[in-house]
Amino acid sequence: MVPRLLLLPLGGVVGDRFDARTVALVTDLVSCAAQLWVGLQLLSGEPELWQMAFASAIGGGASAFALPTLPRLITGTVPGADLQAANSALGVVRSAARLGGPALAGLLILTVGPGWAFVVDAASFALSALLLLAIRVAHVPADGRSLRVDLVEGWHEVRSRDWYWTSLIAHAVWNGAAAVLMTLGPALAVRQLGGEGAWVAILQAGAVGLLLGSPLAGRAHPRRPFPLANLGLATYALPLALLAAGAPAVAVIAAYGLALAGLGFLNPVWETSVQAAIPPGVLARVTSYDWLLSLGAMPLGYVLALLAADAWGPRAPLVAAAVAMGLACAGTAAAPGVRRFTAPVGTAASYAATGSPGTSGRGRGEKTSADPAAASAER
Repeated sequence: MVPRLLLLPLGGVVGDRFDARTVALVTDLVSCAAQLWVGLQLLSGEPELWQMAFASAIGGGASAFALPTLPRLITGTVPGADLQAANSALGVVRSAARLGGPALAGLLILTVGPGWAFVVDAASFALSALLLLAIRVAHVPADGRSLRVDLVEGWHEVRSRDWYWTSLIAHAVWNGAAAVLMTLGPALAVRQLGGEGAWVAILQAGAVGLLLGSPLAGRAHPRRPFPLANLGLATYALPLALLAAGAPAVAVIAAYGLALAGLGFLNPVWETSVQAAIPPGVLARVTSYDWLLSLGAMPLGYVLALLAADAWGPRAPLVAAAVAMGLACAGTAAAPGVRRFTAPVGTAASYAATGSPGTSGRGRGEKTSADPAAASAER
């Protein structure tokens, strides 16, 4: 987590300066090497903790460059009118991997051992790199300036849009609240919901909800997407409050499934709006700040959950996280830019294309802003 957070702003600069496919290829190969190295150490029978920690740090550093680059891969490959369908499809794939990945890992560990599980994971990164070689991604070259200027420009693009930076606060609060639940939830499930099976059921319900919410986003096209998406995000307060109140397991399971369905709906809607409203030359930098705040809130949630639980009992931080979720989503909905933001109509028309999607060459031109308040200034 530490190298990922430290390198995310730099990853945004690299994602904007260089070809998105090249950046993604390099990060895939680095992650492949890190996972393969761990697998080989485990297969040798003499693994050491520092080796796995080092590989984890390398993988975290690679993801700092991969995460901000993904939106540019999407916009450079998919026609503008198909962005929401593409993001919805990606959401379904991610949700399916989240549902099936642990099961596959468990099967490999029980049958051939953890070393081979890491080898298979390394092979998945290699397969990803091969698939990237099979596509062509339009590229909008950014002006080569100093790192400081690029970072300042990216931050300016973030703070000039109240719909964006207020949403980032809500995203950070969601991730902090999720960290609270992940820290205290297992123990409370064992103590008051009937055992470890209840916690497994909660997690699986969330995975199913996430899987169902993503295709819904591909079909729904609300004119004003953010109020509805924030309502879906706010549903995460339900499992927190119910767990704190000692509600029956079935209620907590259903609430967590609903909350993750809301997240599954939010993600494609948010990603499409950002990809349509932010100029491609700064898209990776702007996206990197979203990841920075969201991921940075998780360690804070882990620590605060433990400290608050030690001081006031486990229910206090759960209630506090639920209240914070409601306040953050309500505050975001009150922002003028969020209320005015409308979903781009005919997103393809918002591209001043100098090249067609899915082809190599000069790539796309600038996108128009979907935020009237920030149109003069420019996920």
